[in-house]
Amino acid sequence: MKITKEKMPIEFIEAIPIMEQIEAAGYEAYFVGGSVRDVLLNKPIHDIDIATSAFPEEVKTLFPHTVDIGIEHGTVLVLSEGNEYEITTFRTESDYQDYRRPDEVVFVRSLEEDLKRRDFTINALAMNTKGDIIDLFDGEADLKAGIIRAVGLAHERFNEDALRMMRAVRFASQLDFSIEEQTFEAIKELSPLLQHISVERIHIEWIKLLLGKNRNKGIEAFVLTELYQYCPGLNEQAGMLKSLIELAPYEIESEEDSWVILCHKLSLKGQELTSFLKKWKLSNKIIDNCKKVVPSVSFRLEHEWDTAHLYPLNEEQVLMTERVLKILNVSYDVSLAKKKYNELPIHGLKDLAVTGSDLIAHLNQQPGPWLGRLLKTLEQAVLIGQVENNKLSLLNFLEERNVNGNQ
Repeated sequence: MKITKEKMPIEFIEAIPIMEQIEAAGYEAYFVGGSVRDVLLNKPIHDIDIATSAFPEEVKTLFPHTVDIGIEHGTVLVLSEGNEYEITTFRTESDYQDYRRPDEVVFVRSLEEDLKRRDFTINALAMNTKGDIIDLFDGEADLKAGIIRAVGLAHERFNEDALRMMRAVRFASQLDFSIEEQTFEAIKELSPLLQHISVERIHIEWIKLLLGKNRNKGIEAFVLTELYQYCPGLNEQAGMLKSLIELAPYEIESEEDSWVILCHKLSLKGQELTSFLKKWKLSNKIIDNCKKVVPSVSFRLEHEWDTAHLYPLNEEQVLMTERVLKILNVSYDVSLAKKKYNELPIHGLKDLAVTGSDLIAHLNQQPGPWLGRLLKTLEQAVLIGQVENNKLSLLNFLEERNVNGNQ
């Protein structure tokens, strides 16, 4: 197959002069991997990878501006006209002692040797500067059939890098593909190897699966292969994971939404929720959002929004709650929730028309614990509509109730 220049994405066209410069020096250069797969699927291109027969030191002699970003693995970053290109030497890899990193990387001059070490046939495609597709493992046929198949022997590929098993179920979701039978059986047999992979690497694939266009296909494979048994907090949760297949057929919009859905489905609260999310080594921002949004989802399943439940949240947390309700296939209204939130008279103590300094001056008192209590009193009074949020009204409100710093 050939990709004509007219159909070639701009990312490829901009990189062609770099590859032609490598070729002019007597070496080979190809686009490889996911970018070639995606152009054949008419999907957007996010990054491009270039593979070459030139060794790293040879690449560096061809360009004035380079950075050694992974030279021990054969990768040199070439800087050209405001763009960055990762150029990686064809390579083979020795035995994998820890199921994720090769003991040794050997640079070679053969494209075939490089491609046969890749994970799946649909990722073992290359394209030259003329748009010709080099397909040594029938990856194009698998693309057309919607099949995820390991290159060569599946057991060997997964023993080399156990994360490839998670990549398989992730691609099932993202591409809406099926996993070829022998590849599937190898994942099922070797799933315990996933325990050798860091949580951070598993996390990336898991979230991509949940955000995929057919997450049900990915989740089903994730459960049937028992990969879930080796993920934090998901062992013995086959029933909950299967229930995710019953969710409304909408794509989940963000990673945070996916964690809220998981925590809700697991009925996690308080410290259990925090502990689960920390096992996945998530950011404090995601954990804090989940701690607020998960209870909000439970509330909204039974009630309409009220001031008491809107006020502790920020706008994004309110909208997140409604987005999750949509996925849970229950009544939701993002626009109405946003309107109600924006109609709150204040969204935090910082919005009060008086400050602590104002109260100290007005009451002629020394700072102390009374100040926080008084601000809270005013906060609640504004929220329930007892007083307007302007400085004069708030100070009059205190005087009318004979409130002072001793109360």
